[in-house]
Amino acid sequence: MEILTDTHEHRALFYNSDEWRELRERVLERDHYECVMCKAEGRVTDEADSVLEVDHINELEYYPEQALDIDNLRTLCKDCHNKRHHRFQYANASKPKVESKWSKDERWD
Repeated sequence: MEILTDTHEHRALFYNSDEWRELRERVLERDHYECVMCKAEGRVTDEADSVLEVDHINELEYYPEQALDIDNLRTLCKDCHNKRHHRFQYANASKPKVESKWSKDERWD
């Protein structure tokens, strides 16, 4: 099945399809309803803590052929999903950047 994602309308049709909704639920179950990025950092973020979203690892816009590949999907909390897509509403965006004591040292690349 060819999946069109080139317009907002096509993406809306995809994300509202029964096929996507069923696969999304399978991914959430597989990942135990926990954010996999938080888990990798030693934190547990589940649906009681945040809205959970299913993320395409290889972005849908560039890899529409992987849209329904369960191995290309993972559960992320809203903050991690925003961070992953460089959206500035994520929780850590307001924290000032701490400068490292080595940040002004000469770099040898």
